[in-house]
Amino acid sequence: MSGAPPRDGAPLVVFDFDHTLYDGDSGSHLFAWLIRRSWWRTALALLLAPVFGPMVAFLPTRRAGISGFVWAGTVGFRRVRDLDALTDAYVAGHVDEIRARLLPVALEVFHAHRERGDRVVVATGAPPELARAILAFVAHEDVPVVGTLIGPRFGAVVAARHCHNEEKMRMLRERGWGDVDAAYSDSWADLPLLRAARRPVVVNPKQAAIGRFREALPPGTPVLNWGCPGRGGEPVAVGVGPDGMLPSDRG
Repeated sequence: MSGAPPRDGAPLVVFDFDHTLYDGDSGSHLFAWLIRRSWWRTALALLLAPVFGPMVAFLPTRRAGISGFVWAGTVGFRRVRDLDALTDAYVAGHVDEIRARLLPVALEVFHAHRERGDRVVVATGAPPELARAILAFVAHEDVPVVGTLIGPRFGAVVAARHCHNEEKMRMLRERGWGDVDAAYSDSWADLPLLRAARRPVVVNPKQAAIGRFREALPPGTPVLNWGCPGRGGEPVAVGVGPDGMLPSDRG
């Protein structure tokens, strides 16, 4: 399903990827696979974990923490295209596992926006090549993807620009995608994106974040669970209502 071509002046709809379209952290799954490719990379990651592991849990240090593990998985790489090639190989070799992690309700909403002719963009903290590969090989979608930019540093390829929090909105605006009609995300870090959207929808949030989302976003903002185990939100079985309305229509 490729969807209808976006209409001129069509609403811009932005989807987060991890825990929104995909059950889990796709970047972590990729880099864990890269690390496990050899015993010495695994040992290196274990040595780095006491320092970089705690940093991942906190917003101000998350980029540095993630970069430490990305470095362990890619040390010895000299070009970004080396990582892109391995990313494609990872997706091609894990099609069934990845397919099982894509959330059917999420994809139904995703497809429905495209069928309307909306301009649909994916904005993710994962490397864009990973999201593109998953959408192309598993979900059969071809949409613009804005993601974390990777570059060579310290003998590896690491996150040079993390598509996260306020930086995600800056990266969208730089590409002319600042006027957001609807946004779907699970993450408190995406509060700038959700606030920028005329019709935000919170999906699959952490249970502890729901109260904060309700305080920070307009009254009536949908807070939904699209079948993501262990996450909060009102469980919904279908993305498109019998009246043809999408979640953002109800916001």
